[in-house]
Amino acid sequence: MALSSSTTLSPFTVNITTEFLGSSSTSLPRSNFISRPCTNRRPSPLIVLSSKSGDRAWNEAKRQLMEQYGFDPDVALTEPTRKGKKKKSSTELQEASQAEPKPKRTTHKLLQVLGGKARRMKLLSPKGMDVRPMMEVVKGAAFDILQAAGGCPASLRPGRWLDLYSGTGSVGIEAISRGCSEVHFVEMDPWVVSEVLRPNLEWTGFLDVSVIHAVRVEKFIERAEKLAGKEPFDYISVTPPYTQVDYSVLMDQISNSALVGENTFIVVEYATRTDMLDSCGCLLKITDRRFGRTHLAIYGPKWAQKKKKLEKSLRGVAVDL
Repeated sequence: MALSSSTTLSPFTVNITTEFLGSSSTSLPRSNFISRPCTNRRPSPLIVLSSKSGDRAWNEAKRQLMEQYGFDPDVALTEPTRKGKKKKSSTELQEASQAEPKPKRTTHKLLQVLGGKARRMKLLSPKGMDVRPMMEVVKGAAFDILQAAGGCPASLRPGRWLDLYSGTGSVGIEAISRGCSEVHFVEMDPWVVSEVLRPNLEWTGFLDVSVIHAVRVEKFIERAEKLAGKEPFDYISVTPPYTQVDYSVLMDQISNSALVGENTFIVVEYATRTDMLDSCGCLLKITDRRFGRTHLAIYGPKWAQKKKKLEKSLRGVAVDL
């Protein structure tokens, strides 16, 4: 038996000598207790004993000793169990993450309108990568192609524009600046709508000819007739987060909706290694260009593709002459 008795735990100094009587392992030990009073020690209501022995005789001796001092052996001799740290559930982790204060979102003016009546006006955009506006080189190329396909290189044909996943609104604002009469912006992030999109429309003076839909794109497509009227749009821009959408499903939803008409142009920005079909409903792919890791596909009516082929043939004749 291992007995530990601190001088601060008892008013006596205890010396114990133990010897066995007999050879049996079950024989009780004989213990002699010699005590000397310790007048300079403070009494304590607790004695701490520790033993690694599992022998029944030693356990009985410990119980007798505890009872002699007036303690309950069942309580004093109980060894504390080691409890491991309880793993937090997914719900608790989610609640903890929500309770943590998120960093404040801020904006800066890095974008600008490239052409039209609002040319060179600066636009707000969020700092960080949570909103990724279309690059200016891609945006400029898209509008140049649309203007040429529409038969008016200087500006867009008047009509309605639908800006899906609008974010900062830079594409739709560019459309208004270049001649569109009305633009519908679809953006689900309320902070982006209140702190970026709406201020940009107010700054450029285009708020009166704009309609903001703070809903998910999928919900907007399902309720297109109620939210945007029965008439199809003349232009549709699709600039989603690359990794958060299935382009085949998205383009199928758009082509089968009331948003698209026979004379609609669709501008799609997508990432490398994304398969885009050569047609979107009744519309054909007019062009497909690459800008680094970003690709730009434009779908349009058949007459726009024929016009493009005619222009190429005329350029070839001019070169031969």
